[in-house]
Amino acid sequence: MRTIILLLVIAPSLFWRAQSQENGYSLDEAIAYALEYNYSVINAERDIIDAQKQKWETIATGLPQISGAIGYQNQLIQPVTQIPAEFFGGEPGTFQEVVFGQAQSANATATLKQQIFDGSYIVGVQATKTFLSYSQNNKEKTDLDVRKAVVEAYGNVLLAQESASILQKDKENLEKTLFETKKVFENGLGDEESVDQLQITLSSIENQLKNAIRLKKITMQMLNLIMGIAIESNTILTENLDELTQKQINLGLLDSEFNMENNVDFKLVKNLNEQRYFELKLAKSRALPSLNAFVNYGGNSFSDNFNFLSSGQQWFESSILGVDLNIPIFSSLGRSASTQRAKIALEKAKTQLTEAQEQIRLQLENAKSDYTLSIEEYETSKQNLELAERIENKNQIKFKEGLATSFELRQAQTQLYATQQEYLQSMVDVINRKTALEIVLNQ
Repeated sequence: MRTIILLLVIAPSLFWRAQSQENGYSLDEAIAYALEYNYSVINAERDIIDAQKQKWETIATGLPQISGAIGYQNQLIQPVTQIPAEFFGGEPGTFQEVVFGQAQSANATATLKQQIFDGSYIVGVQATKTFLSYSQNNKEKTDLDVRKAVVEAYGNVLLAQESASILQKDKENLEKTLFETKKVFENGLGDEESVDQLQITLSSIENQLKNAIRLKKITMQMLNLIMGIAIESNTILTENLDELTQKQINLGLLDSEFNMENNVDFKLVKNLNEQRYFELKLAKSRALPSLNAFVNYGGNSFSDNFNFLSSGQQWFESSILGVDLNIPIFSSLGRSASTQRAKIALEKAKTQLTEAQEQIRLQLENAKSDYTLSIEEYETSKQNLELAERIENKNQIKFKEGLATSFELRQAQTQLYATQQEYLQSMVDVINRKTALEIVLNQ
């Protein structure tokens, strides 16, 4: 019955995941999926839960603590004590051997301890908030890294797919041209060099095509891994490279208002400063006294046989109430050195915070510049592709009419193939660099 209930609970989630894979993913859907199932994201969420548990663990140390203890002893050979025999009416100067107590004993004690004042405890409780904040900011940093990784992997899959498609068309066109050139040569109207030049170009394109096909599989496996899907899953991407690139062109992003407090790297460095501040407070607190109170209650029982669990066994009660006051007096300047080191660490953290602010501002300017350049290169490569296609087409016509050599045709073809790859890469760069800018802006 429990198995059936468990299946009913898990099945909808499994069905949703399977359905998502079957229907395919847009880029936004792939990011959303990865932010839920990526392995690093899952562990970052566990770190937050762990930080919450650690916070309570710290708080609990200052709350009442109750412990119990049970002891049992069986003196297999009881110690013998000599007492002057005259105590019992014997001769002076002689001794009588006696055994005190009974062979077996048991005791049970319950102790309640309460911390009244401890400076390190107060600082520790204050610092838990910073530790929890660090775990949350680290989760945010992980999410941004995963988002960036998904965008890059998604773009690489599309790049490999588009590249393979274009290379396949280039290969087919080359095979057609090579076939026609061979026929012309066999009929004695052409030269063998033209056939060889085309064969060289075709061999190069075939190798590139094979590599592109391999990359399609590898990049898809990489995307699956980042998304938290089995790498052999047949994941379908619902966006193509050109459409995705157009969606990522947003010049208004360059004018977005930047708030340093929203940047996750700044948040993490700020957490470090808070941590160093509390470490300094902790070092100072070690010079303060600590006060603890305790009360216990217990009982002892004695017998020659093990009958301590019997209802008639006699137990002798005891109870103690007390306080412990620990006052640090002299540490041979050890505490002073520890405090000075904590001050130095805090000053270093403040310097790192200033440096981080400047680095983030520079990172923002670089991201804006890279994004602007990627858009400009995309537009340029698009125009260059049109020109390279026209040049290659003209040389094809000239070659067939005997007005261009095979070497000139190969140059035009090589230029076209390089421009095609540059155009594809420029689209991927637009997508990746927009994401890099958004991460700095934390949008």
